[in-house]
Amino acid sequence: MIVTGEASGDLHGGNLIRAARKLDPDLSFFGVGGRCMAEAGCEILIPGEELSVMGLVEVIGHFPVIYRAFQRLKGILHGTGRPDLLITIDFPDFNLRLAKEAKKAGIPVLHYVSPQVWAWRRGRVKKIARVVDRLAAILPFEPDYYRGEDIEVEYVGNPLVDEAEVVVGRDDFLRRLGIDPSDPVVGLFPGSRRNEVRFILETILDAAEAILQAKPRTRFLLPVASSLSDALFEAKLAERSLPVTLIHDSLYDTANACDAVLCVSGTVTLQTALVGTPMAILYKMAPLTYAIGRRLVKVENVGLANIVAGKRVVKEFIQEEATPAALAAEILQILDDGDYNAKIRRGLALIQEKIGAPGCSERVATMASEMSRGLVRRKRSS
Repeated sequence: MIVTGEASGDLHGGNLIRAARKLDPDLSFFGVGGRCMAEAGCEILIPGEELSVMGLVEVIGHFPVIYRAFQRLKGILHGTGRPDLLITIDFPDFNLRLAKEAKKAGIPVLHYVSPQVWAWRRGRVKKIARVVDRLAAILPFEPDYYRGEDIEVEYVGNPLVDEAEVVVGRDDFLRRLGIDPSDPVVGLFPGSRRNEVRFILETILDAAEAILQAKPRTRFLLPVASSLSDALFEAKLAERSLPVTLIHDSLYDTANACDAVLCVSGTVTLQTALVGTPMAILYKMAPLTYAIGRRLVKVENVGLANIVAGKRVVKEFIQEEATPAALAAEILQILDDGDYNAKIRRGLALIQEKIGAPGCSERVATMASEMSRGLVRRKRSS
């Protein structure tokens, strides 16, 4: 069984399944995921987008759907069709509870993508160690946080490195969309969760209008995550006169075609960094969620690109700082100030060095194959 409720987890899960079936063709997969995992051969029992929400207030409103999904998966873990291994990808609040049920049923657990224990709720490492047998960490400093705990944590590299490839060059990509490559192109990357889009999209579109007013030839690309539908954006865009093109192609080709990107905080900041496109990071959420999170989060930067760099390489605009005027000013400086643009690009090159070598999916696939066949067991029994 393999479970994720995130668009990025679906992407990583798809790559993992392909690598695992190449390594061990007898393996089969079922569980919770999206289009990428389905295309890789996973039997999807519950679409991941049904569970994909973020924030305390938002989760409470979505609780009945999450509860029903959990009960169904719990029944499978304790039933006659139980799997040989539970693989959980990111999505920790749901997945660690499911891991606890797997441990009760005597099923080994492999968790892929460590919860951000370095940012908040560091005490979670003990809970994770109780219910997870092996953890595949994707940031080089993460294993240190589990030192001394009864869990095997391995840094496996970052799955984004395996997939980061620009297939279509900037000019060809833009011409296919009917956009003149000499025009300024700005990416509007609003996230992959409905509640992210709810809080962020209006701000991003307001910022785009301010950019267009300053640079009337600007064109905008908006990638639609596999977990979302075009209709969500078309309704908002119909209210405005913005030259926005919705994109379903490779995120890497899209980011590469942009001169600058307005980017929600998260995995997409690393994807954008890997192709070297300057960006501004923003994030907004429900006021109550932000008030609670502000007291708990212990890191200076919230953007993954800056966290991997170990310093602020690109500017972040969080909650009340994320005003359309501030975001537009930052994007316009990236477009107009060559020295500033070059400085950001040098910082992004540092991220590309730090994130490590390819081969992540194959390493996790090896762990999954070993565990599914009982070749690796922990000494401790839970």
